[in-house]
Amino acid sequence: MVRPYGIKVNKRKERKERYDKEEDEEEEQPKFEQKQKQKERVKRAKREVTSKAEEEDDEEHEIAEEAAADELDVGIPIVVSDGKKDQTGVIFVLEKASLEVAKVGKTYQLLNSDDHANFLRKNGRDPAHYRPDITHQALLMILDSPVNKAGRLKAVYVRTEQGVLFEVKPHVRIPRTYKRFAGIMLQLLQKLSISAAGKREKLMRVIKNPVTGHLPPNCRKIGFSYSSEKLVNMQKHLSTVCNETDTVFVLGAMSHGKIECDYIDDFVAISGYPLSAAYCISRICEALSTNWNII
Repeated sequence: MVRPYGIKVNKRKERKERYDKEEDEEEEQPKFEQKQKQKERVKRAKREVTSKAEEEDDEEHEIAEEAAADELDVGIPIVVSDGKKDQTGVIFVLEKASLEVAKVGKTYQLLNSDDHANFLRKNGRDPAHYRPDITHQALLMILDSPVNKAGRLKAVYVRTEQGVLFEVKPHVRIPRTYKRFAGIMLQLLQKLSISAAGKREKLMRVIKNPVTGHLPPNCRKIGFSYSSEKLVNMQKHLSTVCNETDTVFVLGAMSHGKIECDYIDDFVAISGYPLSAAYCISRICEALSTNWNII
């Protein structure tokens, strides 16, 4: 009987092939593990990069918020004027200013008709009456006038509709943008004062009522209203008033209505048409500049 050598040879070949396959599998396993490790390393690196970027963004956001808060806490800059104390001057009083602070959501904000119309309607209030921008425009017109630059402006007083009275120094520089102005007013009504940048001088501070307790003695108080029957030429009228004693001009800083103050000596109208508070102030300052030869 002949031995089946062919079968044995085939078995040996199959064994060799099996050994080769096992070796290949053993070689492929570490390669696969290496690839997985490389993928995990790449994923970890990406996560670290994204986490670092997020941390940097958070830090930048926090730094920006801290800088804005520092700006409010530090104060507002001063404008130097060349005034003389022995000269007669003027004082402006803004009555019924719409400056009210309320908690909207989780923060306290200065209410205005644009941003808080829905909030005001829900609380049964008319959004048209909430116009803090009128006070902002009026203060800019007063403090930017040549009368103030020449040192003839003695003081500015503002009384809100809620009865809060505060003083604004003539050498203060009011923020140009409304958003910054709203932040300053919010800080003033909450902290009751705002100091100068780098100094302890209070440029804006809440004071006690009535406003007559802060006015100079023997000063003439003139109120302005479109409804007044006394229509005057401002330049001619001021030429006979402002040269002897200090003069107080009282205006309304509200959108509609009339100021009612018992301390006013005379109510006048400077135009046959209703004017905004800012434009009325510009006419007054222009007449004062002409009479005092301020160019």
